[in-house]
Amino acid sequence: MADGYRGRFAPSPTGPLHFGSLVAAVGSWLHARRNNGKWLVRMEDIDEPRCVPGADTLILKTLEAYGLEWDEAVVWQTQRHPLYAEALKQLQPYTFPCACTRKEIPGRYPGTCRNGIPPGRAPRAIRLRVPADMPCGDVVLRRADGLYSYQFVVVIDDAAQHITHVVRGADLLDSTPPQIYLHQLLHNPVPTYIHLPIATNAAGEKLSKQTKAPAIPPHGDAETLRKAIEFLGAAPGPGATCREILAATLSQPDSPTYPAQR
Repeated sequence: MADGYRGRFAPSPTGPLHFGSLVAAVGSWLHARRNNGKWLVRMEDIDEPRCVPGADTLILKTLEAYGLEWDEAVVWQTQRHPLYAEALKQLQPYTFPCACTRKEIPGRYPGTCRNGIPPGRAPRAIRLRVPADMPCGDVVLRRADGLYSYQFVVVIDDAAQHITHVVRGADLLDSTPPQIYLHQLLHNPVPTYIHLPIATNAAGEKLSKQTKAPAIPPHGDAETLRKAIEFLGAAPGPGATCREILAATLSQPDSPTYPAQR
């Protein structure tokens, strides 16, 4: 791998880390370390109404307890609004106001407001015009409540932090094409995207706060870490502590590398 690798883990502080979060964190950390790169942590707290007070501090302490240490200062999206506002101005030639509500769009956005807002309606959100062959439809950049969307800010943040590799769960695979398109419109270098398998519960549902996934032990549990490494398809190295296990895992020839995807 060429010099200059920069990866990241970007949790939303809506609660404590669960096993699926740990898999994503371990996967991205191992990939960065195996490629002699830097690993950053970013708090994706742009959706402030969903954030839980103190969750960001708990997440950072939990990462440290599992030996997942980062290389640069943590950033919070709520501290970067001027950056997003400037990027939205740059994208203005490619955007349009939209009056539609979520209830009016059960699936792919049908382009209702692409050529102008229907009579009697008021603009609510700002959408990006995307090519017709993208299954996502015209994505929202700024929501009706005035908050910027995940699809938008994650691109701005990755570019600002010079992220070269995005290692994340396969549940975000559909988000990759519009994010690549946004990078291209803004003339950013496009990161390499790598998607990890998704941890699910007994019902086959993705582990998440919505499916009531239990929190992992915050103090750094070696057995939980071993399970996360095994889930990624690697054999965890020997050791009594999380740091020892991670160091030993990195030294093994089958330490995860993952195929690059776009």
